Amino acid sequence: MTAEIVRTAALPDLVRYAEHLAHADLLPKQFVNRPANVLYAIEYGRTLGITPIAALTGIHVIEGKPSASSGLIGGLVRQAGHKLRVKGDDRSAIAQIIRADDPDWTYEVTWTLERAAQAGLCQIKNGRPYARDYKDRPTAWEKYPAAMLKARAITEVARDACEDVLFGLHYTPEELGAYVNQDGEPVEAPVQPLRAVPAEPVAEQRDFLHEAYEAATAADVRRIWQEAKAFGSYEPYLEQIAEVGRKKAAEVAEPVDAEIVEDDGRTAAVDALRGAALAAGVASSIEQDFAQSYGVPITEASVEQLTQMTELLAGAA
Repeated sequence: MTAEIVRTAALPDLVRYAEHLAHADLLPKQFVNRPANVLYAIEYGRTLGITPIAALTGIHVIEGKPSASSGLIGGLVRQAGHKLRVKGDDRSAIAQIIRADDPDWTYEVTWTLERAAQAGLCQIKNGRPYARDYKDRPTAWEKYPAAMLKARAITEVARDACEDVLFGLHYTPEELGAYVNQDGEPVEAPVQPLRAVPAEPVAEQRDFLHEAYEAATAADVRRIWQEAKAFGSYEPYLEQIAEVGRKKAAEVAEPVDAEIVEDDGRTAAVDALRGAALAAGVASSIEQDFAQSYGVPITEASVEQLTQMTELLAGAA
């Protein structure tokens, strides 16, 4: 199935494609025999405009959250027409982005070994980084500090400058707790995150922004914002959390009286379909995919059609 076919394929075809591909033992571990994860990555790839193989090798599902290598994140930035510049060594790294639509401003982020140590990613002993996994093996921070510093600088500056091109791929696998190699690819996940001083929590232990999106009310978001503010290293994302809170507050409206009409189980069938789509990671495209597969929108489909698609998605999950 070529990249062009995948971009235009109906959802049932993609589900079958994901089921077959999941049997390949050459895939990263989180995709082997997990067709739902494969389908999730392919859907992300379609959104990002990359091929299925690029999505499967560049997108990693860690603890149920999508993440991407710094290489893929940098590629998305450049694909969108923005300039990305990176330089560094074993002590520090600087990443800069100049947006195509704002060439007079330069976004810049610097990561140093001291900052990595403060975040609990490593310790500094005799002027060198020291970081071990739970089996007391050297991690990438100890073996490849220059690559890791550059990766952190790239992903942070991309979040600051190009949120619009990431489509939810905010973090690298390492930022979500996985041990990675020098290319930023996970070697073990999920794992217990390495911490230099376990008694002091750091921002990587919680994804406050994700919690804000999942919060039910603006008041819940406000509480999450306050907790995030307590983490000094989470300062860059406070405004994004605040924006989520403002949107949730704006969504609150007076209830409108409505007549309850019997629908012969259609409402339950639609709800079941949307729940299955969410579990399969295709909620964002289910409307279009359903229409392509059955020739009618979800709102006009029969209970039988809705149930059939629901069972198909449930089988892939």
